Amino acid sequence: MVASPKVVVLDPLTEEFQRRWREDLEGLPIELVLRSRETPGDPESAVASARVLITRREPVDEPLLRAAGEGLRLVIKLSRWPVGVNLEGCRSRGVEVALVPQLGCISVAEHAMALILACARDLVRSHRGVVAGDYRGLGLVPQRTTERKFAFKWLPVAPTEVYGKVLGIVGFGEIGKELAARARAFGMEILYWSRSRAPLELEQELGACYCPLEELLERSDFVSLHVPHTEETEKLMDGARLARMKSTAFLINTARGGVVDEAALVEALRSGRIAGAGLDVFVQEPLPVGHPLTELENVILTPHIGGGSGMGRADQRNRVRELILRQLS
Repeated sequence: MVASPKVVVLDPLTEEFQRRWREDLEGLPIELVLRSRETPGDPESAVASARVLITRREPVDEPLLRAAGEGLRLVIKLSRWPVGVNLEGCRSRGVEVALVPQLGCISVAEHAMALILACARDLVRSHRGVVAGDYRGLGLVPQRTTERKFAFKWLPVAPTEVYGKVLGIVGFGEIGKELAARARAFGMEILYWSRSRAPLELEQELGACYCPLEELLERSDFVSLHVPHTEETEKLMDGARLARMKSTAFLINTARGGVVDEAALVEALRSGRIAGAGLDVFVQEPLPVGHPLTELENVILTPHIGGGSGMGRADQRNRVRELILRQLS
């Protein structure tokens, strides 16, 4: 009996994510190998005789390629960038490398960019003022406009441009890189801090410069958080770090609420220590009625919608299945 082609997901997974991968690849004529986060084992032993490797973070380097052997035909990298994949080693062996963007990460990056723009342009306050007719308190009377006659900035809001401003990205995983790509298109200067530095060629492609976290906070006009919520990142943005930010700077959080000390953030916003914030995530969700954040004018709040429609995983699953089936045929 001919053995089924072996497909290995390299990243060590929790039980929940193992279940998701089994569901995503159910029905394919393959032997699916999943590594456990609790007992990940040696990746070289897991990939022996593999036909397909799937990776998000785990490197596909020369030792791993040697361990996989001559039967390896496809490496699927869940990213828009082949970071960590030995492209020359794959090329010399005739191994195809396929990049599959994580649409969920793209969606979060888009939302972070939307919050940056909303803060910069003072959109929410502007909208409320227009709807409430705040012009009446300024002694203004509506008049018909022409090309040259109009009431420029007829409410006292203070929009600014993001062009030329400094964006500090805290955490440079897939979402952080996607945000950098978008911010670069807006002409922003990009700094980033992460536990590990990105390859130089990727930094150059995205126009991103690595710097220590404290320096990033001091230099940035916008600070966007993209780190996981762990014991190490609990209240990463505490009162001391918020105090390092410019008084004209904005904090953006689409990661998890717990990476920010909410009480310290409320105080920084109330006192004008920082200019404002755009938040999609909170320590408690839904954000409780009457929470101090809801009473502030210089904060934009959204109900944890950064992940978009939720169809990103389905699109990724379909693309991965197509790649595997094409390889098997």
